[in-house]
Amino acid sequence: MDQQNHISEKTIFFTAVFIAGLCSLIYELLISTTSSYFLGDSIKQFSLTIGVYMAAMGLGSWLSKYLEDDLLEWFVKIEVLLGLVGGISVPLLYWFFDLVSSGIYQWLMLGLTLLIGVLTGFEIPILVRIMKTYYPLKTNLANVLSLDYVGALVATLIFPFILLPFVGVFRTSVIFGLANIILGLLIYRFITQHLSIKRKNWIENTTLICILFFIALFIFSGKLLKQWEDQFYSSRIIYSKQTPYQKLVMTKNKDDLRLYINRIIQFSALDEYRYHESLALVPLNAAPSKKNVLILGGGEGLLAREVIRHPQVERVTIVDLDPEVFRLARENNYLKELNRGVLTDPKVTLQPTDAMQFLKNTKERFDVILSDLPDPSSDAVARLYSTFFFSFAKKCLKPKGVFATQATSPFHTRRAFWCIYETLKASGFNYVYPYHVYVPTFGDWGFVLASSAELQPQKFASKMDCRYLDDHIVENMFYFERDISNPGKLMPNYLDQPALLHYFIEDWEVWKRDKKQ
Repeated sequence: MDQQNHISEKTIFFTAVFIAGLCSLIYELLISTTSSYFLGDSIKQFSLTIGVYMAAMGLGSWLSKYLEDDLLEWFVKIEVLLGLVGGISVPLLYWFFDLVSSGIYQWLMLGLTLLIGVLTGFEIPILVRIMKTYYPLKTNLANVLSLDYVGALVATLIFPFILLPFVGVFRTSVIFGLANIILGLLIYRFITQHLSIKRKNWIENTTLICILFFIALFIFSGKLLKQWEDQFYSSRIIYSKQTPYQKLVMTKNKDDLRLYINRIIQFSALDEYRYHESLALVPLNAAPSKKNVLILGGGEGLLAREVIRHPQVERVTIVDLDPEVFRLARENNYLKELNRGVLTDPKVTLQPTDAMQFLKNTKERFDVILSDLPDPSSDAVARLYSTFFFSFAKKCLKPKGVFATQATSPFHTRRAFWCIYETLKASGFNYVYPYHVYVPTFGDWGFVLASSAELQPQKFASKMDCRYLDDHIVENMFYFERDISNPGKLMPNYLDQPALLHYFIEDWEVWKRDKKQ
């Protein structure tokens, strides 16, 4: 009987080690991902989280030596507290983001990371000491560390492929907080004989209250998220989905249909034609040939809608990383009406893949390449504005082909805009032409056109029926007033040295601070 009890206890403790490693790394991934969504610059957010977390684990391990007695009871307390802090970490970050400045939010995120790291640091030393009853030290360390690392591996596999796309960061935080607390309760059930009645009641009551709290938080998570989103989005939400790549939200207020990706607006139906005509028709008018056009990004179909109208365009290929954007553009009635069903046009081919990988692997050569990718607010997107990326684009153009990209705002993110200009020059394009347009939803917005052959893009001679563009407007697009002209001394954006990311975040931070005041 005693041997069976020992086997059961060992199984419980091995399970505890595995779940502890799994939960702790999930919390780290959740905090990093949430902060990347809110603040951008994922390299910075993940680096800060990992660094603070690892240092805090070391601190927790060091502090564990002061726990001499009642190790089983301490382990239960730590698991309950870790589950409570880890489980409410994302809800707290969601709640505070709209209430405080970015600087205060960053300190809150680091504080949560520090606390979770310290509590995690207690786990392994305590478990090693508890399990000395069953194994010698060298076997103990090998067993505990290997299971902890396996738990971490499982976390890194299930987080991007299962938890993020199908559960979301908010509910994942709650689920794993609950798992941590249940783990503590499970351990508690095996050690009750070692505790006094008073201490038993305290631990059990506290654990049960925490479990009920997280169950309620999970049940009402849908309403909480909807309330939080409603506070951010001024119009009625008609579509919301977390995909493996991003959070998509579409809102509608009368004729104003809007798409948001990770809370950043992509277009407003009231004025999107200004943006899309400028990015599509100015390069098409300048290009000597426009039979074969490649669009990078723009999976919602609005840029393709303008491109396909040109009588000389015979084929359009759209490359977008997220298949859900294509599905939304094909099936959502509001968006289909706006893009005029262009994604089902026989001239249009859809490629759900990464833009850089497509450029690297394709053997096709295009007359015109239009890049309608998100702003470079993270390292993952900033690489799509690097010399490395632009060189791939240049390789995929025919000898007199034309490349054009959206390039952020020359007013709000002045250095970022001109950094993209300098990057295209450094990528081997002989002729680079910056231009800009006023889009009421975005403000002054910039584009850069580039080619190996000399062009005259400011001479707009198109006979197409445009809602906004004409020859006088296009001519003025290429003039930059003194306060938005090239400030000079800007580095190009390299793949291994993303200067653009720093310019963009620093420029945009000024406007975010002003908005908070």
